[in-house]
Amino acid sequence: MAKQIIISISREFGSRGHAIAKRVAEDLDLPLYDRNILEAIAKEKDMKVEHLERFDEQPRNPLFTRSIGEHSNSMEEILANMQFEYLQKKADSGESFVVVGRCAETALKGREGLISVFVLGDKDEKIAHIKEEYQLSDLEASFKMVRHDVKRRAYHNRHSDFKWGDSRGYDLCLNSSRLGIEKAVAIIESCVKENI
Repeated sequence: MAKQIIISISREFGSRGHAIAKRVAEDLDLPLYDRNILEAIAKEKDMKVEHLERFDEQPRNPLFTRSIGEHSNSMEEILANMQFEYLQKKADSGESFVVVGRCAETALKGREGLISVFVLGDKDEKIAHIKEEYQLSDLEASFKMVRHDVKRRAYHNRHSDFKWGDSRGYDLCLNSSRLGIEKAVAIIESCVKENI
C-alpha cells in the first residue's frame, strides 16, 4: 500500500471483534497488533511478559496509586503509556497495520490514514459465543462478558476524550450479530479501499 492505513478496532467482549480484526489484517496483508504488543515491550525493556499481562488494559487502582500532573506510579497507567508510545512509533515509521483495543483510536488520533471501528453485538449472541469459546454456563458467560466490558469501558474512558462505544468517536460502528463476520470484514475493507 502506497498510503499508510491504520485500522483501529475496539470491541465489546464476545462481539468477535478480534476475529474480524484478524481477518482484515490477513486479507490486507497487514501486521496485527493486540496482546503481542506486550511481548515486544517486555523484550525491549528486558521484562517478563507475564508481569505486564496483569496490568494490560486495566483501569488504575486509585487506592494504591498516586498521580501528580502527568506522572503516576500506577503500573496500569505506565503500561498504557508504553503501548501508546509503541503504536505512535509504528505509525511515525509509516507502517500500515491493524490494532485491536489499546485505545488506539485516541493514541493515534489525527493520523491521516486512521480508520476507527467499534464492533458491538447483541447480548444473547455474545453470551452464546462466550459460552462456546470458554466452555461456560450461560450465567458464567454473562458475568464474564459484563466483567470484561466494565474493565474495557473504565480503561477507555480514562485514556480517551470520548466514551467507550459512543458512535460519535468512531468512523464505523458495526453490529457483528446482525452483519456476521464476513460482511463486517467486507465493510471495513471497502472503507479502507476508499481511503487509499
